[in-house]
Amino acid sequence: MRRLFLALAITVAMLVPAAAQDTATLVADRVLLTGDNTLTAEGSVEVFYQGTRLTAERIVYDSTTDQLAITGPIRLTDAAGTVVMADAAELSRDLTEGILHSARLVLDQQLQLAAAEMARIGGRYTRLDKVVASACEVCPSNPTPLWEIRARRVVHDQAERQLYFDHAQFRVAGVPVFYLPRLRMPDPTLERATGFLLPSVRTTSALGPGVKIPYFIALGESRDLTITPYVSTDRTRTLEARYRQAFATGEIEVNGAISRDDLLPDTRGYLFAEGHFALPRDFELDLSVQTVTDDAYLLDYGISDIDRLASGLAVTRTRRNEHIDARLFRYWSIRTGDSNAVLPTLVGDFTFQRRFTPAYIGGEGQFRFQSHSHRRSSRVPTDANGDGVTDGRDVARATLAVDWRRNWTLPNGMLIAGGLQATADFYSISQDAAFPGTVTRFTPAAAIELRWPWVKTETRSGAAQVIEPVIQVVWSPDDTDTVPNEDSQIVTFDEGNLFGFSRFPGADRHELGTRVNVGVGWTRHAPSGWSLGVTAGRVFRSRDLGQFSAASGLDGTSSDWLLATQITSADGLSLMNRALFDDSFNFSRDELRLAYGAEGYDLSASYLWLVADPAEGRLQESSELVFDAGWNFAPNWRGTVGGRYDFEASRAARASLGLQYSNECATVDLSLSRRFTSSTSVSADTDFNLSVALNGFGAGADGRNYRRSCMR
Repeated sequence: MRRLFLALAITVAMLVPAAAQDTATLVADRVLLTGDNTLTAEGSVEVFYQGTRLTAERIVYDSTTDQLAITGPIRLTDAAGTVVMADAAELSRDLTEGILHSARLVLDQQLQLAAAEMARIGGRYTRLDKVVASACEVCPSNPTPLWEIRARRVVHDQAERQLYFDHAQFRVAGVPVFYLPRLRMPDPTLERATGFLLPSVRTTSALGPGVKIPYFIALGESRDLTITPYVSTDRTRTLEARYRQAFATGEIEVNGAISRDDLLPDTRGYLFAEGHFALPRDFELDLSVQTVTDDAYLLDYGISDIDRLASGLAVTRTRRNEHIDARLFRYWSIRTGDSNAVLPTLVGDFTFQRRFTPAYIGGEGQFRFQSHSHRRSSRVPTDANGDGVTDGRDVARATLAVDWRRNWTLPNGMLIAGGLQATADFYSISQDAAFPGTVTRFTPAAAIELRWPWVKTETRSGAAQVIEPVIQVVWSPDDTDTVPNEDSQIVTFDEGNLFGFSRFPGADRHELGTRVNVGVGWTRHAPSGWSLGVTAGRVFRSRDLGQFSAASGLDGTSSDWLLATQITSADGLSLMNRALFDDSFNFSRDELRLAYGAEGYDLSASYLWLVADPAEGRLQESSELVFDAGWNFAPNWRGTVGGRYDFEASRAARASLGLQYSNECATVDLSLSRRFTSSTSVSADTDFNLSVALNGFGAGADGRNYRRSCMR
């Protein structure tokens, strides 16, 4: 109560010029105003002025000199969040100028600068003498920070958000590492500023040890350019560049590099660009450019492991009942063994899809118009007996499709559904003697489906179970006009298309013949958050029309058994297995996926086994494991491991190890990877990377919280 009654609000006439018409507020335990216009405030003193807050033990204001004599401990916080702490100070009455003794400046709760003396100048500059700067925690038990910069003088420009060091000495664990007579660095609140970024070290068996030194150039508020020289000891001279620009309706980013090395005699390089823009009437535009001088460049320089380049544009719009997609792309394969002359390199697509409700028959209908064309650069026509060789074949297609579906619920809870589909295709085919110049085909289909869901709630556990048997009969003609199969050569049979009109992924093939799709699904949801789901099914046909290969699991008059199981838990575990096998339990496909994510741990792994199938270009069985894992094994330490192993070849395709140390003041990333595969264009390679980031300069926090107070 005593503090409440002694609190005093003082007009600016006492602390600031009257013309300012602003008010400063002072709160203290004791306030004394003497006859010589000296104001003394003592005991938990607080001053508030234009977003600045000052706390101290004692303040004396002398109106004759217009100065504040302040006794600490002092804490001064301005509107930008900058914190100044000191033992004593002499400041002007508006707190913008003066000297602080034994002071410490804290910027954005990250970077600390301790100085013997600090001067505030003009409300913009802060000058510090005999300075130690660090973003690391300093405690009595650990007085030496991981890194620090000692300087004779530091000037902080609060308007430009820059720090200027005079005679700077950089130390790691107390040991001097290098000296710079002048050094400029951004403060933690500045996101973009022209200057050098921290270098990184990269060593590969192909290029040897090297270093990357990026230089960032801010070209304005919406543009920037980063230039990165990459120099190895004796194998490569590379200049990398990245350009970014933001627009009112979108953004673009361009990445590229040019190299001279000992691996190939010619100049090498790549250029990747992408852009995204919002167009009028909800349309979106996506642009992409990908080009490289040679097939091995991206892998040699660790840029990307993609093996097919795509350059083009796409215009899309998606609304509640409508989807429009128009795209034109040039594809270029850098995969070993591919010949781009006989691959479709120029591809154009247009899709218009609309959902509607028929006026008289109810249900839900869908209309789709699609056009597709692709061109091969080869001028060699395909022979009529080419056995699948498509040297120069060019194809254009237009498709018009309409489908309809409606559900009815019977009194006993059964669901009965009926569906119709009609598809008309028009093909224009050139440079292929096996097909006429134009082909028109019409493919109708009809289906009737019966479902009977059963629901049960367990009395004791509260878990809910759902069992749903399904039987579906689909009719379509046994034959149709033959067209080139460009987009449906690999078929996957899973629970997603068990009850579909067609299991072919593209438009060049429609599933034909009368068949019966049978399946049952069972799901159990527990109140604790875990669930178990099982789906089993099979397809029976009246005739084997030879549409599917052995690897699809759909060949013959009866397909393989499909068994899919999925388990999820509340603590982050997800397990899925999908298998295809015949009556003798001979598997044609088995896929296992595991994912687990918890505090401090994460794991993702997948195993895939496929039977040999020449129709899919696989002459031997495929058995492969891919995994990635991370573990926070100690405070601030994280390890990662990943790999890809081919069981049929009995060798690893790739392997990687990573180690990261992160705390409030630094992030150190160390990674080691090995690519074991080799070909005529690329060879096996080991890659070592080291990068160090000093937190506290510029905006670059990783989003994690770190302890910033000393342990007692």
